[in-house]
Amino acid sequence: MGHRKKNRNVGIVGIGETKFSSHREDVNQPEMINEAVRDALNDAGLSIDDVECVVHGNMELFEMIHQPDLWHTLGTGAYGKDAYRLTTGGTTGGTLVAAADNLVASGMYDVVLAIGFEKLQEGHTTGGITNMADPLWARKLQSGALTDSAAVKVIAEFGEERAKRAAMTYRIIMDKHACLNPNSHRAFGLDWDQMDDLIKNSPPLIGNLRLIHMCSQSDGACAMIFASEEKAKSITDKPVWVRDHICIHREETLNLCNNYYPNQTTHKFAAEKLYERNGITDPVEYFDVFEMYDPSAWWGMDWIRDFFLLKDDEHIKLIENKDIMIDGKIPINPSGGVIAANPIGATAMVRVAEAAKQIRGNAGPHQIPRQVNHALASSFGGTMWTILFMLEKELNW
Repeated sequence: MGHRKKNRNVGIVGIGETKFSSHREDVNQPEMINEAVRDALNDAGLSIDDVECVVHGNMELFEMIHQPDLWHTLGTGAYGKDAYRLTTGGTTGGTLVAAADNLVASGMYDVVLAIGFEKLQEGHTTGGITNMADPLWARKLQSGALTDSAAVKVIAEFGEERAKRAAMTYRIIMDKHACLNPNSHRAFGLDWDQMDDLIKNSPPLIGNLRLIHMCSQSDGACAMIFASEEKAKSITDKPVWVRDHICIHREETLNLCNNYYPNQTTHKFAAEKLYERNGITDPVEYFDVFEMYDPSAWWGMDWIRDFFLLKDDEHIKLIENKDIMIDGKIPINPSGGVIAANPIGATAMVRVAEAAKQIRGNAGPHQIPRQVNHALASSFGGTMWTILFMLEKELNW
């Protein structure tokens, strides 16, 4: 990809999602995956014979099935085709999208099917995640994969009352969006008059992090079909173009060697690099929607500043003024976000899929009520990994 130019433009031509829920006991893993695959193929007007390569992934540690893609061939349609299995923690879904984009852009394939899924009821996610931290030294800091650090940071900077109300405002906004999305797992019908009660009485997890702030663990699958420019234009009159993506890994041993991103989060570092090479000087003004991987309300609130390169309390004001609502200045997660549904191997892919739906204008009840031309989607996971995607309605960059 010389000078950040792709060998070929890549379009998203098919999207499929299952309903997300805490338990899908009516189907096994291949059957659940097949729901999303069929949905994506129908959306694109293609058959499985049109697909040349399948890219498939999940957090196999959580279901404790080694090389699940071999079994899942029954549902993925990968039999006799080139196939890849990828796992990168919470970023898995984003990695699948990045890999599919690269495989098509490289010229290796014209049509690639990417599939992310998780069936968390069949494993022990909590058991796997809680062993990430030392049970003695980290017991006051760690709650599974998430910590109280974001809350501590925001409270120290903006004061306890303002910080807690902003975090809960963010949470209620996400729930209002989730209530519009028929695929949501958690949609409670929260409203503004519950603010004080939720702040005080939601069950605590660790420090200021409460159950209401947190994402769920969900069952579900997402499938997306990517095609080269020529193929994409012949498949659909509404392809969504993958303009660019960037993947940043905070591997501490490497950082000690070259000080690659000193005193920056991977979110901010990725955003700066992506915007710089694409000439984006005002991301809030440029993007029409942002589907963010927000594992908790505290992190979602804090990360807005990093992703949009904001200063001081500009990110807090966006929330307080409700500018991030579906009809606001910069809608964030009109789908409800990760807090509404978290099938971990698919979660990051759902962010890209939902952003693409908004550009196509067929997101359904949670469609933004104005034209969407430019979309941003993020992935998060692993040891502080970030993947950022820029999607476009038109090939005019």
